[in-house]
Amino acid sequence: MTKLKLGSIEDDKPVKLTVELTAAVHRNLVAYAKAIGHEGGQAAPEPTKLIAPMVERFMATDRAFAKARRNLGGRTSNQPIGN
Repeated sequence: MTKLKLGSIEDDKPVKLTVELTAAVHRNLVAYAKAIGHEGGQAAPEPTKLIAPMVERFMATDRAFAKARRNLGGRTSNQPIGN
């Protein structure tokens, strides 16, 4: 089996958000959670626990975002871009 881009899900103090997902995205999120559980030999994590690490991974690997961030003065991860 190929290695998934997400590994184990860290338990961190969350910020509550409400999001709407398409049914297809939700089905894929559930399937991804099952794959993580299977790969780790554990129970599947709650699909909602995958959203933050997925977004974090996406932003960490987006070169255009990194460049834009540098151009905005090297803000740290807890500083929003718009401010």
